[in-house]
Amino acid sequence: MTHRSMQEPTFLILTALAAGPQHGYGIVTDVLRISGERVRLRAGTLYAALDRLEGEGLAETEREEVVDGRARRYYRLTRSGEERLADETERLRRNVETATARLRSRLGLGTMGSGA
Repeated sequence: MTHRSMQEPTFLILTALAAGPQHGYGIVTDVLRISGERVRLRAGTLYAALDRLEGEGLAETEREEVVDGRARRYYRLTRSGEERLADETERLRRNVETATARLRSRLGLGTMGSGA
C-alpha cells in the first residue's frame, strides 16, 4: 500500500517510540535528541499527533500511572506503526541514495565529502 510521505515530527515521534514505550516528556526529549536539537515538540503538537497516530492505529496507549499526583500516559508503537515507520524509512533511504548519486555525478566525486 502506498502512503503519503510523513511529516518530520511524525517520523521522529514514531522513531522515538520504536525504542520502546515512552510518556510525553520522554518522547519530546527523545525527538529533540534524535533531531540534533532541531525539532522541539510543544505539548499541544505532541498530543495532537499522538491522538492522530492512535486513530490511525500506528501508536497506542500502553498504560497510565500516577507520578507526583499527575497521570502519566505511556505510548507504544503498534505493529502497523512499525510497518509504516519501516516503509517511510525505506522511502527516505531511496531518496537519499538518488540524491547522493546525482550529487556525486554533478560534483565529480567518487564518494560524498571527498576531494578538496
